[in-house]
Amino acid sequence: MAAGVSVPSYAAGVGSVSKLPLPRYVSLKSARVNLRVGPGKDYATSWLYMKPGLPVEVVQEYELWRRVRDSEGTEGWVYHSLLSGDRTSIAAPWLKGKSTTIDVFRSPAEDAPLVAKLEPGVVSKVEECSFGWCEIEVASRKGFVKQHEIWGVYPDERF
Repeated sequence: MAAGVSVPSYAAGVGSVSKLPLPRYVSLKSARVNLRVGPGKDYATSWLYMKPGLPVEVVQEYELWRRVRDSEGTEGWVYHSLLSGDRTSIAAPWLKGKSTTIDVFRSPAEDAPLVAKLEPGVVSKVEECSFGWCEIEVASRKGFVKQHEIWGVYPDERF
């Protein structure tokens, strides 16, 4: 590990190129992002993402390419400049298709007033996370969700 690089407890190591934690969450920067089967433009595209802000997990680095995994477990390679360090999340993607919602509270407490209810699969911006709660923003509304109800942050992650 590089001197002076602190690895959070959820991270297995650091990227050989970026020196950032691996794995780590990032988001898609562009409205069109090709997911490739290998780290290079000569590799076939296996998927096309068309949702800027979608969270993905960087699991490997090779030169200027990042191997990412999405919330459904699909993996492939994306060019680094198509990724952003902005943190986003998806509301309980494992519940997609079920008739349930995720509560968004005014403050980080279950007895706080509700400000919204999210359907599974809704993407939100993550402002910060600590002590099991994350402050999110979606559709110009801010509030707090339980950290384990979103995909895009690690269970013990604080920022």
